[in-house]
Amino acid sequence: MTTEKTPKHYTDATLDELRTQGDPLADATVAAMFERGEVRDFNTLMRFFSTAGHKLPDGLPQSATSFLEATGMPPKWVDWDIMERARLFFMDNAPHINTGLSFAAMPATYAVPRVAKLLASTHSMDYPSRRMANTGQFVTYLMQTNAFEEGSKFIPAAQKVRLLHAAVRHHLTKSGRWNIERDGLPLCQEDMIGGQICFSILVLDAMHRLGIHMSEEGAEAYYYAWRVVGSILGCDMEAAPDNLTEARAYADLYLARNLGPSEDGVRLNNQLMRMYEDVVPGTLFDPIVPATIRFLVGPTIADWLQIPRSSWDTAAKAVPVVLGLLEAVEDSGPLGEWALDKAGSLLTTFELASLTRGRVMQYAIPEELKSEYGVRSQASRTHRWVPPAPTPAVL
Repeated sequence: MTTEKTPKHYTDATLDELRTQGDPLADATVAAMFERGEVRDFNTLMRFFSTAGHKLPDGLPQSATSFLEATGMPPKWVDWDIMERARLFFMDNAPHINTGLSFAAMPATYAVPRVAKLLASTHSMDYPSRRMANTGQFVTYLMQTNAFEEGSKFIPAAQKVRLLHAAVRHHLTKSGRWNIERDGLPLCQEDMIGGQICFSILVLDAMHRLGIHMSEEGAEAYYYAWRVVGSILGCDMEAAPDNLTEARAYADLYLARNLGPSEDGVRLNNQLMRMYEDVVPGTLFDPIVPATIRFLVGPTIADWLQIPRSSWDTAAKAVPVVLGLLEAVEDSGPLGEWALDKAGSLLTTFELASLTRGRVMQYAIPEELKSEYGVRSQASRTHRWVPPAPTPAVL
């Protein structure tokens, strides 16, 4: 006999508690390595460990070896049928997902002052091209058929990201420049789960705003994949939303509590826009970058990030019409579907190659923060997914 889980209900008190919590396993591992001066050796050795199933490099610190062995397998509760649906959803919508990540989810994180300050605190996170390249490469690894099998690159990448997050938390806590009483732990559970939400439901929201047809099953599968990612990255799964309805409730409360303007957010978003403009040859289409971000995140966040207005703002609103015509071509027959899928694959490859400059991005534990912190060392037309309505509590 199976029993249904009680739906999760989120309140300010719930998120206040999550704000005090970190990732005990990764935090203990990082603290031990810093205490023993093992971080540089760890980073050097980890460059040779990028494929799941391979023997760990000789000479790894014992604390790191224990962590990598303990986190080297996916959660036991993973439903692999749903993960396969998520992979197919990604294959069918990769360019649109990348657009949502690049022009909606990423800017939205910069509109959370606490998160913007954290991102600005390290050299590696302060460069949007690197962060976008890491995110794009990470998602590409996740959506490959062998993501959780021997020979994949996803699990090692996830393990390194988790340790990177713990290192940032360690540095900022030790710096004395982070207001724990006001902002909670750096990269706390509230923000870790919030990041999972931004890269899932906010991407789906952006796709909906662009007029992309998504089935409810596909949207739920995409969120489920990010829920698996959240578990691997150390999110508290007892607190994380189980489905899109709960994710909407968490997102509404999290964003209502935390969104706002900040100098760090403006600077990071300006760097992000310049990066996108540099990827596209010439300057004629440069204004479409801020116009697209403004269209997808809305006027309030756009104004907080000081995204300029222009005549292109109107043109951006026509994007759903263009995408609708392309979907009509795709639905016209196998040839149209093949052509657009091929074009989407090439576009995704080009975007990632432009950001990474053709290199594999390395995830390393930062041995210090920036100097000012003073720290050393396929969709149905009749069952189209529509975003859940905002939760009444935050209206």
